[in-house]
Amino acid sequence: AYEAALRRETTTRLSAHEIHEIGLREVDRIRAQMLSVIDETDWADKGKYTGDEKFARFVEYLRTDPRFYFTDETSLLNGYRVLCKQIDPELPRLFGLLPRLTYGVRPIPRFAAPSSPAAYCYPGSIRSGIPGYLMVNTYDPAQRPRYGMWSLTLHESVPGHHFQISIADELEGQHPFRTLLGYTAFVEGWALYAESLGLEMGDSPKTPLNPGGRGFYSDPYDYFGRLSDEIWRACRLVVDTGMHSMGWTRQQAIDYMLANSAGTKLDTESEIDRYIGWPGQACAYKIGELKIQELRARAEKTLGPKFNLRAFHDEVLGAGALPLGVLEARIDRHQDASGRRAH
Repeated sequence: AYEAALRRETTTRLSAHEIHEIGLREVDRIRAQMLSVIDETDWADKGKYTGDEKFARFVEYLRTDPRFYFTDETSLLNGYRVLCKQIDPELPRLFGLLPRLTYGVRPIPRFAAPSSPAAYCYPGSIRSGIPGYLMVNTYDPAQRPRYGMWSLTLHESVPGHHFQISIADELEGQHPFRTLLGYTAFVEGWALYAESLGLEMGDSPKTPLNPGGRGFYSDPYDYFGRLSDEIWRACRLVVDTGMHSMGWTRQQAIDYMLANSAGTKLDTESEIDRYIGWPGQACAYKIGELKIQELRARAEKTLGPKFNLRAFHDEVLGAGALPLGVLEARIDRHQDASGRRAH
């Protein structure tokens, strides 16, 4: 049953063991980057520790220092609204196809907030005249880290879920069924890929603390937050397959997540309970993101200077949600056509 769930959610034939191994490799890769970026922060103790101890103590610093958290709901909501307005003007540079549907920021209803994630996308519909919303969890603001806001906004609003779902809803010349499909690997893979597009947006001047730029993640704490969110999705590959195929306990999965990310205990426990109740779904995010990254890298290498990022993104989103194999065939056809036009 679990293998069937993995096939459905990832739209691939990857086994639980293969997905587990992909997760372990990604955790190792991202963790190395996280250790490196710690040295770019102003954390006073960064020179005192090395390796796992350095990582654990820095994450504990992030989880406990009040500077990284909000004290009231209004400031938390307004913080997300400001980020959305900074993202919006960057989108035409990366996309030719933009949705017509507008979106706003609202709090998750209080009755649902304690068991809800940090944020989610309420899609809306241009057909029904309903705007989309970035729904933000304002329950217990002291547990909502500032350093994860950029990646979460890019994932749940634009150019992530709101962007992709709205474009699909507005497709013309397609059967309505095609506008409503929601393959998890595509939808969540795109949203995770959208987090990385923050590296290509905004002004990113070089500073002593930030020698390499990094777009909207120019603050090293924000960049660490992005990596923490990415490793969170890589950890999912490990703990989901661990619990459902390899005999891991709930506590073992919680401990692994806490040891390898900057997520709070509250978020981590609610996430693990979600994976227990929804086998396989959490594996789709990273598998989808890796496929989109693979397709982009292949197109960039093949087309060279003729590669057009706006055209690539429009091709990925221009047919609605697709199984990853179908998406790959679509991008290959587009790449072949672009190569012929280039010659």
